[in-house]
Amino acid sequence: MQPATSMAHAAETVAECGILRAHPHLHLRLGRFDYTIDRKGDQSIYTVSDGAATLTVPIRYAFGLGEAGQTYIFQKDGEYFESFVSFYKALDGLDITIGDQSLRPSGLADAAGRKIGAQEMALCFSCHNTNAMQNGTLAEAKMIPGIQCERCHGPSENHLAGLKTGDSQLFAMKKLTAMSAEDSAQFCGGCHRTWQFVAEHGPHGVGNVRFQPYRLTNSKCFDVDDARISCMSCHNPHQTVDRVAADYDAKCQACHAAAGSARAKAGAKLCPVGTRDCTGCHMPKVELPGSHHQFTDHDIRIASSKTAFPE
Repeated sequence: MQPATSMAHAAETVAECGILRAHPHLHLRLGRFDYTIDRKGDQSIYTVSDGAATLTVPIRYAFGLGEAGQTYIFQKDGEYFESFVSFYKALDGLDITIGDQSLRPSGLADAAGRKIGAQEMALCFSCHNTNAMQNGTLAEAKMIPGIQCERCHGPSENHLAGLKTGDSQLFAMKKLTAMSAEDSAQFCGGCHRTWQFVAEHGPHGVGNVRFQPYRLTNSKCFDVDDARISCMSCHNPHQTVDRVAADYDAKCQACHAAAGSARAKAGAKLCPVGTRDCTGCHMPKVELPGSHHQFTDHDIRIASSKTAFPE
């Protein structure tokens, strides 16, 4: 199950990238710059031209499964860069990478992409891959694209040794289901962003709608000790994300039940509107500008078009 999830494909090699294989030629014109990505065998070649000069480099990695979009990493002069353009599923084509919309490239190098600094390198590669960093350095020889078992459960050596010898204690891996809501928000937020990270680094406003742990901990109903409001009470990381809204109704009613019910949480009101499509009202979908995608806002609340977006 897990190998088919979006987490397992958070990063892909260019040779295995489904989007790049399915789109042998991508093109976008932005102002005076032309962007193309052309497939050549197992490679995808990224070319940026201003009409007078051209920069051509092979793409090294594809970050993101493509549910919303996919961004590309290339290397130039020993440094890593994030491509200025990304693939977006809704467009079935290229547009400016999220976060770069305000940039105005002055030359070919700027137009090609943004250099990835050391701190950002550690965050990006660690959150999209397994065993990516060692002692603060990118370990490409040991890196496994995507989020695999040991990225969350710890090193696999003991697990495999226990499997061979029948040692159940050695076989056991880190169990995550018993974590409290606070623990799971911190754990998942290591990649999906915690409130501490957003408070310190941003972004603020609608730009943080895709950072689910941060949004969840802002919710009025969030309880640090109650596992019913934890990330994993609604999402099984070993399975593809469930997109059927009705499947989450029972999760909400685990707390918001009729008065006197054994499962009712103290202070949790029974919704006067109904018991179906809870997320449609209380977790609205919000389009992040430039993303060409609507993200489910995990700040659980009585949402109204008349109220400002809660940061």
